[in-house]
Amino acid sequence: MRTALSRRSPGEPGSTDRPGIRRRVGLITTAAVVALTALAGCGSDTGDSDTAGADKTRSVTHDAGTTDNVPAKPKRIVSLSVTLTGHLLALDAPVVATQVAPGPFSDKTGYFLQWADIAKQRNVEVVYAGAEPNLEKVVGAKPDLIIGAASGADSTAKFYDQLKGIAPTLIYRYDNISWQDLTSKLGDAIGLADKAKEILGKFDTRVTEVKGKIKAPTQDVAPLRNNGTQIVIFTKESAQGKLLAALGLKVHEVPENFKASGGPEGGNRTDVVTIAQENLGPALADSSVFFVGHNQEQIDTAKAAPLWKSLPAVTQNRAYDLGLDSFRMDYFSATAVLERVEKAFAV
Repeated sequence: MRTALSRRSPGEPGSTDRPGIRRRVGLITTAAVVALTALAGCGSDTGDSDTAGADKTRSVTHDAGTTDNVPAKPKRIVSLSVTLTGHLLALDAPVVATQVAPGPFSDKTGYFLQWADIAKQRNVEVVYAGAEPNLEKVVGAKPDLIIGAASGADSTAKFYDQLKGIAPTLIYRYDNISWQDLTSKLGDAIGLADKAKEILGKFDTRVTEVKGKIKAPTQDVAPLRNNGTQIVIFTKESAQGKLLAALGLKVHEVPENFKASGGPEGGNRTDVVTIAQENLGPALADSSVFFVGHNQEQIDTAKAAPLWKSLPAVTQNRAYDLGLDSFRMDYFSATAVLERVEKAFAV
């Protein structure tokens, strides 16, 4: 403006810690890796001299270190993060397969709603569903580059050493960073920096346009997700918060005394904080509310609950729907969010 993992992203339905779940991941055979390496070697174009292909790879620094053999122009990217897939599709990157996460933010295939149609048009296949990496299927997708997440529900950080044995692998955190900055990083990494600049420039133009058409509320705004037992508040450091701030809205800061002990991921994140349901009123005060990643039924149920229906945001009709697709921000969902904010605050 976050699959069967040991931990889902804060705010995602069914969040739970399951420490042993990753042990079920099957071991990839050495023979499979060797076979893929041989196949990749047969298909590469290195020219007749040692220097002919020197400029066909690059060194890329990412959240697991520096990878020296990244294709300058990858042809078969396999995304192991359904969250990052949207960024890659916006860049017109050659994504041939993606991890998917069937759930409330996706279609039946597991593609996120905001880019499902595009993925189907481009014949993007499913490499596996859920967060438990199926390394043999990754091999079968014949990637020349693997891109994964270093944070969130679809993180493959613990499997980085195995993945880089299949193909050059880059992993990135997507929390504590705007979707724009992440798109730029990915564009730089895969040789599509110009495309990143193009779509970000287009988006900035749209932000300016919407900002000129709306009247920002006098109250600050609290983007949030209601989990039933706790409430996740997206801070000004979140992708959602940064987008709202760019439109001239002031993002609510939850007082320290109302933040749940430990917070998400042990308190190591600054993009979200959690509060207990019973602290909803004093924690939000007079803030307007944006529901992040809810359907209309969920919003109506929340607003009718005893702790919610007396909130100024509810009694004064200042509770807005940021969109079911707003839980994971990329170019596609951010563009849709702009339209919803414009509609909510149009002059």
